[in-house]
Amino acid sequence: MHIHPLVTDTATLANLCSRWSRADFITVDTEFMRESTYWPELCLIQVADTEEAAAIDPLARGLDLAPLLDLLVNNEEVLKVFHAGGQDIEIVHNLTGKTPHPLFDTQVAAMALGQGEQIGYSNLVDSWLGITIDKGARFTDWARRPLDARQIEYAIGDVTHLARIFPKMLERLRKTGRGAWLDQEMERLADPANYANDPDQAWKRVRVPSRKPDVLGRLKALARWRELEAQAKDLPRGRIVKDETLADLAGHPPRRQADLAKVRGLSATWAGNDIGARLMAAVEAAQPLPESEMPPRDDRKPGLGKDGALVADLLKLLLKIRARDIDVAPRLLARSDELEALAAGVRSGLAMLDGWRFDQFGRDALDLVEGRLGFAVQRGKLKMTRSAQAEEEAA
Repeated sequence: MHIHPLVTDTATLANLCSRWSRADFITVDTEFMRESTYWPELCLIQVADTEEAAAIDPLARGLDLAPLLDLLVNNEEVLKVFHAGGQDIEIVHNLTGKTPHPLFDTQVAAMALGQGEQIGYSNLVDSWLGITIDKGARFTDWARRPLDARQIEYAIGDVTHLARIFPKMLERLRKTGRGAWLDQEMERLADPANYANDPDQAWKRVRVPSRKPDVLGRLKALARWRELEAQAKDLPRGRIVKDETLADLAGHPPRRQADLAKVRGLSATWAGNDIGARLMAAVEAAQPLPESEMPPRDDRKPGLGKDGALVADLLKLLLKIRARDIDVAPRLLARSDELEALAAGVRSGLAMLDGWRFDQFGRDALDLVEGRLGFAVQRGKLKMTRSAQAEEEAA
């Protein structure tokens, strides 16, 4: 594979993208810094196909990323391959308002091939290629220039190895017939709604013990205020106000700005400064959360109780057995909250009761909660057993 020097000009990038646009797939990775900012600072983009690879410097003066971004979000003929690509996709979405499509995530695919729920990149490379990655450049300050040859080589390796792994992984998925299992997962990853920073939805990330509409309404207003402050200042939201302080303010709102000096997590200066005044304005403008926006109860297990919790535990055991039997990561089949919902009587809106998940696990899960399936120990191994009635119905 031909490795290009660091790309720092638009003409070179455009030529590369023209060739990549004719490839069946490209592998993509990014390096970024976000420890002290709200928006991730894009510092390097690596791209490869089966013939050539390059690292692109988005910090280079005069470089226009438009050819690459167009390839990523507008070219439907080229598959974009990532590993654990959530943050990479988020960066592309921040720049374009769109997500790469079509896309493929090798970490998700590894779940269907029995390699665990969140296999790291170095372990993936070791398992598929037998190569041990030198992690010496992992903690590089990618925003600092110039980058040395070792740093660029390390970064390029993230896509050149992936370009070799992806065809192997695809072939194994075809042999096992599990490629179709991943279509829904990849479309979910590509959904732009997953990466939108909507200030009006920010409150859903903050835990509060109360379900009172006035408390949740204040939380929504405060979380929106914090999100806008963080975006405007380009600071992590926790540097504006921490979650626990936000929850405390929602539950015990200050009557006047001077009271902010007594709030744990805020400095005394908030009692008289501009940001404190904006916080108070958010509190005062808050309205009770309408019924239509009330979150579902965490138990989502209406009156689940002790017996229901035991059923949920049995479902989790069933999930482990089924995942072991077909050699997939359990989370690909079902999530814990879905199992608890099923135990509570929910029968619609659960992914495991639809499509391939139903065939592989959901049918057994439904049979278990409805008394048609049980467990037995045979030759020291835990097995599933069906009732005589269930066998007759199946026949």
